[in-house]
Amino acid sequence: MEAARKIYAAAGDFFPGLEPGSELGWGTYAGPKPFGIGDDHGKFVLFKDLGWDYRTLNVERDAPRAKEIDNGTINALNPNLQPFFAHGGKLIQYHGWSDPQIPPLHSVQYYTSVLEAMGGASKVQGSYRLFMAPGMQHCGGGPGPNQFNALAALERWRESGVAPEQILAVRVANNKVEMTRPLCPYPQVAQYKGVGAVTDAANFVCKAP
Repeated sequence: MEAARKIYAAAGDFFPGLEPGSELGWGTYAGPKPFGIGDDHGKFVLFKDLGWDYRTLNVERDAPRAKEIDNGTINALNPNLQPFFAHGGKLIQYHGWSDPQIPPLHSVQYYTSVLEAMGGASKVQGSYRLFMAPGMQHCGGGPGPNQFNALAALERWRESGVAPEQILAVRVANNKVEMTRPLCPYPQVAQYKGVGAVTDAANFVCKAP
């Protein structure tokens, strides 16, 4: 239980914890060996020491150092998207709530930072929307509806000016659609209307929680 609490918990102000529903993928972080990408980053970028031992990592000391060394090179977190918007750019970002590798709250935090930097949702929703996918793991997979055509929604938005109020997602197993569900622009969530099959997207509506 103690190990689980640590995975759910945020590591200071730098790294939000994983979300409930991600447990089946915890081998990435909580397995017998460290996550390869993170281990290599420590060895080759942060400490520049091929003999570095991940067990010596001190989050409070080393996370600020990692941020300073990176200086925006890997962490693309600049919230000022005005130059992109000014050119007519449209951005659809999505993240699975059950992602066991990149904490879903990373995407939520970035989206929130853009709203704060650019004057609120009314200044952003015409160009940028975030869709959180319940039950989806890292870029796909998981027990929830995890297949959807974000590119088609983006193309329609950019070429026809029709902003995506929702994106239809499906879960397919054995070549059959098991369920459909609307993905809603954050912070809205899909709420059941109270009648009809819970596996049918038509019986859900996007609403603010």
